[in-house]
Amino acid sequence: MRGLLKWVGGVLTWVRLRWRRVLVVGGLLVGVGFVPFAWVLVSSAPYRYEASEVPEVPVALVLGAGLTGEGEPTPFLAGRLDVAADLYARGKVSVLLVSGDNSRDDYDEPGAMRAYLVGRGVPREAVVADYAGVDTWDSCARARRIFGVEKLTVVTQEFHLPRAVALCRAAGLEAFGVGHDTFGDYTRGTSYGWFRESLASGKAMWDALVAQPDPQFLGPVELGVTAALTR
Repeated sequence: MRGLLKWVGGVLTWVRLRWRRVLVVGGLLVGVGFVPFAWVLVSSAPYRYEASEVPEVPVALVLGAGLTGEGEPTPFLAGRLDVAADLYARGKVSVLLVSGDNSRDDYDEPGAMRAYLVGRGVPREAVVADYAGVDTWDSCARARRIFGVEKLTVVTQEFHLPRAVALCRAAGLEAFGVGHDTFGDYTRGTSYGWFRESLASGKAMWDALVAQPDPQFLGPVELGVTAALTR
């Protein structure tokens, strides 16, 4: 009996030591994983505004967020476009650069974004399309390198805004940001969005501070924004 108790005590001690190491390692991993998210939040904080307070700049960059099966903007994308249309109506921007995916003939995200904005009173000539904005970094980098934009307000959901502003500024833009609040109407999707952003911030920090990759599609310089600003 004494031997059995000794063996059980040894097992319990081993388990306690093992779990202590697991908890220490887990705590370190959580801490390391939080650093990129903290960087995204802190570095972008001075440049995120309400629509009524954001500085006036020439261009708003509206990031894509998918289309429905009927080819219409998803509710998240429609929210972003409503914010952009409001910025234009307030005189906060003069041109809207809509950046999305057009990698297939049957999927024209920028075209749907333009049609939505025109349907809400934005002049067609004030909307410029970037058909190769396949992700946030590429949209920011292409705005600077392809469309020649130097200063802009990026428009997206509030949960995505810190990463979008941080990446646009890392891409060489003097970028501000205005977000669309979807929490009340789309609580589940918005909660997932914040969770996803905590994971995506690691790649964002790498792209912004280390890799600075070329966009997936670079191509020739586009004069659409310049032409719209001088019309």
